[in-house]
Amino acid sequence: MKVSGRNRLKGEVKKVVLGEVMAKIILQVGDNRITSVITKEAAEEMQIKEGKEMTALIKATEVMLMEE
Repeated sequence: MKVSGRNRLKGEVKKVVLGEVMAKIILQVGDNRITSVITKEAAEEMQIKEGKEMTALIKATEVMLMEE
């Protein structure tokens, strides 16, 4: 599969929380965790389970930081 996204972070699924419509997936990438919210249907189709190796593809046009 070819994908144009260049921000690829490989990690391990640490937690899957299935709701009625959406699923929250927590991916451990090194010392960091990334949370993704996808449809429940997509999570089930991809058979996402704890311990599965996956890659997060990140595409953002803007990242804002704030310090108070």
